[in-house]
Amino acid sequence: MVLLFFEDWWGPLSSTEKVFWGISLVFSVLFLIQFVVSLIGLDFDTDTDVDVHTDIDTHGEYHLDPSFTLLSVRSIIAFFTFFGWTGVLVLNAGGGIWAAIGFSSLAGLAAMFIVGYIIYMFTKLTEEGNVNLSKALYSTGEVYLSIPANKNGQGKVHIKVQGALKEVDAVTNGDALPTGSAVKVVEIIDDNLILVEQADYFLKN
Repeated sequence: MVLLFFEDWWGPLSSTEKVFWGISLVFSVLFLIQFVVSLIGLDFDTDTDVDVHTDIDTHGEYHLDPSFTLLSVRSIIAFFTFFGWTGVLVLNAGGGIWAAIGFSSLAGLAAMFIVGYIIYMFTKLTEEGNVNLSKALYSTGEVYLSIPANKNGQGKVHIKVQGALKEVDAVTNGDALPTGSAVKVVEIIDDNLILVEQADYFLKN
């Protein structure tokens, strides 16, 4: 019954209408799946299959690359969802193919920018919620990736700052510090680099 109804509805459509209906239906399903995934709390950034870069300036501040906001999978799905439905509406209202393409493109671009802005705001809120690393001075932590001796390279340490566990790049002036070593923060070099030395005891989490 459903198949017969679909054939009766789909058959009389023009090729242009079929293209716009196909785009709108396929991308609406993807849009719905994406929405459900967000509701159940899966990783917000799993939609960034396009190259994404977060740059750090000389002050250690993070800046979102524009490609993240405009070329994420979410924004592309939003573009085609609104592109398809706008085309369907224009054609149903008696508009021609070029009018449908024009209005659909504008609607798709608007949707892409809106979704991109939402992604940017979420990222900005996340960055603003980062802990203040200066509070970590003289605190203790554990080496996560071994730290070369005499500042000949960087490793990583896990430290607790304002009650939150943070992974931070670290260097040391002394001997190499292997993974698992207890360390003490003796200097904050910048917003994501600290100077550590071996601590006298192991910090239990």
